Amino acid sequence: MKLNGAQILIHCLQKEGVKHIFGYPGGAVLHIYDALEAQDDITHVLVRHEQGAAHGADGYARANGMPGVVLVTSGPGITNAVTGIATAHMDSIPMVVISGQVPSPLIGMDAFQEVDATGITRSCVKHNFLIRDISEVASTVKKAFYIATTGRPGPVVIDIPKDITIAEMEMEEYPETIEMRSYKPTTKASNRQIRKAAELIANSERPIFYSGGGCVIGNASKELRELTRMLGFPITQTLMGLGAYPGTDKLSLGMLGMHGTYEANMAMHDSDCVVAIGSRFDDRITGNIEKFCPTAKFIHIDIDPSQISKNVVADIPIVGQTKQVLQALIDELKDKKHADISKWWSRINEWRKVDSLAYTKKSGVIKPQTVIEMLYEVTKGKAIVTSDVGQHQMWAAQYYLFDEPRQWINSGGLGTMGFGLPAAMGAKIAMPDRDVACVTGEGSIQMMLQELSTMLQYSTPVKIINLNNGYLGMVRQWQEFFYEKRYAMSYMDALPDFVKLAESYGHVGIKVEKESDLKSALVEAFKQKDRTVFLDILTDPSENVFPMIPAGGAHCDMLLAGDQMVSKDETDFNAV
Repeated sequence: MKLNGAQILIHCLQKEGVKHIFGYPGGAVLHIYDALEAQDDITHVLVRHEQGAAHGADGYARANGMPGVVLVTSGPGITNAVTGIATAHMDSIPMVVISGQVPSPLIGMDAFQEVDATGITRSCVKHNFLIRDISEVASTVKKAFYIATTGRPGPVVIDIPKDITIAEMEMEEYPETIEMRSYKPTTKASNRQIRKAAELIANSERPIFYSGGGCVIGNASKELRELTRMLGFPITQTLMGLGAYPGTDKLSLGMLGMHGTYEANMAMHDSDCVVAIGSRFDDRITGNIEKFCPTAKFIHIDIDPSQISKNVVADIPIVGQTKQVLQALIDELKDKKHADISKWWSRINEWRKVDSLAYTKKSGVIKPQTVIEMLYEVTKGKAIVTSDVGQHQMWAAQYYLFDEPRQWINSGGLGTMGFGLPAAMGAKIAMPDRDVACVTGEGSIQMMLQELSTMLQYSTPVKIINLNNGYLGMVRQWQEFFYEKRYAMSYMDALPDFVKLAESYGHVGIKVEKESDLKSALVEAFKQKDRTVFLDILTDPSENVFPMIPAGGAHCDMLLAGDQMVSKDETDFNAV
């Protein structure tokens, strides 16, 4: 039977088990949309902006572990999606983006809605393809999903010219496997490196596990918990890694880095053995790289060899899947005697007494930290929480104690404002039986606000927790600390009435101005299982995120609430 290229493409997506596509139609992809309309296996989610399609597919992938799929048209369709593609790329999220292209004979002729999609996306994808012949459709789709989901996951773009979607050929069997000579990701770690790591771990007196997003993406939470509890080691997690190890567990020191806990940062600074698992030593974690963990040896476990020794030189590098490597370490260490770390725990427990997440409540104003604590209480810590980027993101990470992986969904690497709402929509589509809350601010929410329309159309009842302080809060905080309180363009003037705005989209809006009304408003919001509820919560505009390691500081150089300075070293806080 002859099928056109569009029909072959949809058939391939069905064979890959795709259930949802996030997209927006246009001239170059109309044949693909026609083929979509003729089948029932795949549900298309019509977003209101292509960036929302990419973020929606991203949230979908993070919530259920399946690759997100995006379909956009040529020209502005793919360029609008680039921010979402770059977001997924920075956080290693599996995604396949199908972009329409002008007909093959017109490529390079500045045709209507033509852009060089593969050139534009080259720096922010794991790989991309331009299909040149209808015979390439099936194999390209297979390669795209294979590349996106194996090794270090990431987004893959398939650019398909319109004439390829119109051409016809006899349908061939969709390949069950694919061999790519130039792409063979490492899966099994070196046994020699495992033994060396186990020896260093067993002999360390001040060890710490430092786990990142690779433990979540690599589905290694079970092994991480088993190894940590077997050894009784302290563990700290990156912003992207939260939930892989339970935040409520006694071995957890909380998040580390720029806004991490005092005990996590001090333990990292004084450790003699840092075991980095699926993390990449980015600048928000290390602070001043020259002062980072000065007495530690580093074991670095990652699926991506290019990340090892990129920022911090690894004493024992281990390339492999986090799940497999952790299991190998469990097997190697389970009968091995290790050093007494009771004195190390005594020091850590002294650091814990600092209570670096303490904050002062004031009458007549709602503290944003209180909102997150109340959200945690009302949802019993079980909700999937997405966030945008800024102060509210940090407060959500600090005060909502995530006990499960894939429960915390945020833009960690790129720091994309506007991510939270469409990501929450995608997460709800992926996990319809879970409560999903989007923690946002009045600045971020307005960047993708139009997706409230999509959420009504596809019945994705999300609870929006808008921490409205009238500022671009993180910008204001830095301006307060480092720019002599010159608040250049950080105040949000002319804000909409978010309650009326939510209601105009067919949702429920609730405004909260008093702390005494906060819990009842949250309870009411989560009672409404079938409605999206927008909670516009007026919070203290002067509140800052603490602890904080200023630029140029080491882990032992922290600002605590009340501008208390805890420092061992002199630090240039104006360093870039």
